[in-house]
Order: sequence, then structure tokens, then C-alpha cells
Amino acid sequence: MAFQPIVQVQTREVYAYEALVRGSAGEGAGEVLARVNSDNIYSFDQTCRVTAIETANRLGLQEKLSINFLPNAIYEPETCLERTLRTAKKLNFAHKNIIFEVTEHEKIENYALLVEVFDTYKRHGMLTAIDDFGEGYAGLNLLADFQPDIIKLDMALIRNIHERRVSQIILKGILAVACELEISIIAEGVETQDEYSYLFDQGIELMQGYHFAKPAIEHLINPYADQ
Repeated sequence: MAFQPIVQVQTREVYAYEALVRGSAGEGAGEVLARVNSDNIYSFDQTCRVTAIETANRLGLQEKLSINFLPNAIYEPETCLERTLRTAKKLNFAHKNIIFEVTEHEKIENYALLVEVFDTYKRHGMLTAIDDFGEGYAGLNLLADFQPDIIKLDMALIRNIHERRVSQIILKGILAVACELEISIIAEGVETQDEYSYLFDQGIELMQGYHFAKPAIEHLINPYADQ
């Protein structure tokens, strides 16, 4: 697992670390996920969850841990969460510090089941997030049926947002909806000072991206540690 910080820019603290899968030789997530198929998707998803929690615990993580899950790997929410809960209990890892993200990149095969999955996670005291919001399949339809704790804005919307009027208008619309629904916003893929400054001026408090730190394998980087 590699870990990338999600930072609280106003207090200059790390809010959470996102766990990102890597190959045994350092291969990126895309290369690893390309080897996932219908035969191994369930075991892969389960292993990633447990490995993320175990590794974060071993590294002494005190902040929240954000874990990506594959919605099409889940067949029964409580059963699929059982191993995660067992690992968290064994390590005394608080449920309130676990964020489960679903990405819009993957086409959801069972939409109603995904809503049930999110409800189950929230019932166990975990946080939920829609990743890559505005990029893919789920979007506003999912938001209408289920309100997560967090929306992570897709990096395509963030890229050069300081000079793209249409992106700025879309962002303001999303911020207004999120405020009404009491949903937190994370801007991911922040890479430049100009992007950061514009987002900061819009009141976005949580950000993630190379501007702060790249993912680090088996290491928790705090970009504010020496400041």
C-alpha cells in the first residue's frame, strides 16, 4: 500500500491518508487493477481493505484512513464488511476513522446494492465518500438517493480551474449543493500553486494532490511536518 495525505489547508494538518494499492515491485494501481477479473475481484477487494488497515496501524496512523472499494465485488453488505470489522476490532482501529470511497470510474452493476452498502457502512459508524465526482457513471443520480459524508471532486475539474470559467461555475454549483446537504468537499488532484490558491479562496478546506505530496509506499508523509 501507498499512502497519500488529504490535508486540512486552513489548520495545516493532515486530515486523512488515502490507501492506494501498489504491486509487489512498485507497479501502479492501474497495472494491478488490470489483473483483477470476475474470479478474483472479491478476494482482491477484501485483501486490499485488510492490508490498508493493518499497514496503516503498523505505521502508527492517527488520522483517518480512506479506503477505495470495488462496488461490483460486493454481494451482501454485512457479510462483505465482516472481515473489515474483525480486523479493525483486533487492532483497536476506530470505525469513525475509516472512510470508504467508491469511484465513479467503475460502472455500477447493481445500483440499489451500492446504496445499501453505503447505508451499512454508515450504520457501523464509518464515513462514506464518492470519489472522482463529476467524471463517471454515478454522479447526481447516486447523490439523489444517498448523501455521503464526503464528495471528492474529480481532478479533471480541478485542473487549471483558476483560468477555466466553466469549471469555476460548475464548482460553485457543487459547493452550493454540498452545503445544503451538509457534505464535505475534498478537491483531489491539486498540482499547482494557482489551483491551490483559487480553491482556497473558494473556501475549500480539504485538498489532496502532488502539490502537497505524492503517494509514498509504506510511509505516511506529512507535508506540514517541517513548517
